[in-house]
Amino acid sequence: MRLLAGILLSVVSLACASEPRALRLATTTSVDHSGLLGAVLPAFTAESGLRVDVLAVGTGRALALLARGDVDVALTHDPEAEQAYRDSDAAARVVAVMANGFVVAGPPDDPAGIAGAASAAEAFQRIADRGAWFASRGDGSGTHARERVLWRTAARTPALSRVIETGQGMSPTLRVASERGAYALSDRATFLQLAPTLPLAVLFEGGDGLANVYAIVIPGTGARRVEAAQLADWFLSDAGQAAIARFRVAGEQVFTPAGDVGNR
Repeated sequence: MRLLAGILLSVVSLACASEPRALRLATTTSVDHSGLLGAVLPAFTAESGLRVDVLAVGTGRALALLARGDVDVALTHDPEAEQAYRDSDAAARVVAVMANGFVVAGPPDDPAGIAGAASAAEAFQRIADRGAWFASRGDGSGTHARERVLWRTAARTPALSRVIETGQGMSPTLRVASERGAYALSDRATFLQLAPTLPLAVLFEGGDGLANVYAIVIPGTGARRVEAAQLADWFLSDAGQAAIARFRVAGEQVFTPAGDVGNR
């Protein structure tokens, strides 16, 4: 019996030793829903021996979790929130690793006529002026932050009765928009993942107002700061940047590698 117990303990110990160490990553729902991390992180684990446990939340919550030490590293897309985090943690690093674009999606018949707008701000003006429905994330995410920036730039406040605040991630918000015939701001990758199942079309895209940069935020302190830096360095390595460039949704490259311009 003692021999059997000893063998079982040895087997358990060996199994635990073979398990990759875990790094806790809080990231945006847009990155998670795109499928990118599932495609690229196994290569990082194979190279580093670090397993990455992913928690998909909005940017605001991701940075709050990082500040509390509940996660080890964050992957976000809200420059203002990232700057605020760095202001509160002078030793933090914010490393841009990739970019894509936001798109404004809506009913294919485009009741607000945004397809003819000259800018994203004008597209938002038309949505407000023509009383169209708008599905907002309303969750403090990076996408929600960009919605607010675009409304400010458009110098418009849409009628509250025409705004549907979902308080949810990108995929549920797009589903609500499709059900209600509403417009919505989305990252391109998530939209392409869901496009075959939704009666929505990309009606406006392009321009500086819709640029969408994703950054890894590394805290200035923390037990896993070295490992968090490893993840950022891998994303910026030739292997990491190539993995980002290879990732496709519906046959389309949806993330552009940022290269070493990301060290901010």
